[in-house]
Amino acid sequence: MQKNYVYYLTEPVGKNFHPEFKPELAPKQMLELGVFGGKYMTDCGKEFPKDWYKKSKLCHEFHDPQLNFFAINASQPLSVWRKKGWIYHEDPRGWFQWYCRYYMGRRCDDDERQIKRWKAIKRHLAQIKKNCAPKELVCRQKQRQAVLHWAYDSRKI
Repeated sequence: MQKNYVYYLTEPVGKNFHPEFKPELAPKQMLELGVFGGKYMTDCGKEFPKDWYKKSKLCHEFHDPQLNFFAINASQPLSVWRKKGWIYHEDPRGWFQWYCRYYMGRRCDDDERQIKRWKAIKRHLAQIKKNCAPKELVCRQKQRQAVLHWAYDSRKI
């Protein structure tokens, strides 16, 4: 999807995040839990550490919601993201690609916008807390899966 893109890692892996950006899950954990129907990062294994993929739930052929932690589709197609203007030109796959690169140590012009988008997902956390008993994982599964896609650990709510 992206060829000859070069970026620089200016921070240590997994460290020195913006003070308002406190993801609960690292990209490796997200991939192991099951996100994006297993299809999201199947063609960029050389860009990220091999150990991210050892236990990841991936499907190289198609988006398979059964691979998601909650076995439910909580994704919109990339075409919708493009249409809404949510895609930054350096990260053509969207937020998770940005997060993986940010986690690795890249910082870019889009960081502030992406962190704002991440913070906005808290409204879904509030809905889960309001409508579900603590750790009632069968309650609001689509919303729980969606917040997993944003590095919030909805299993703990």
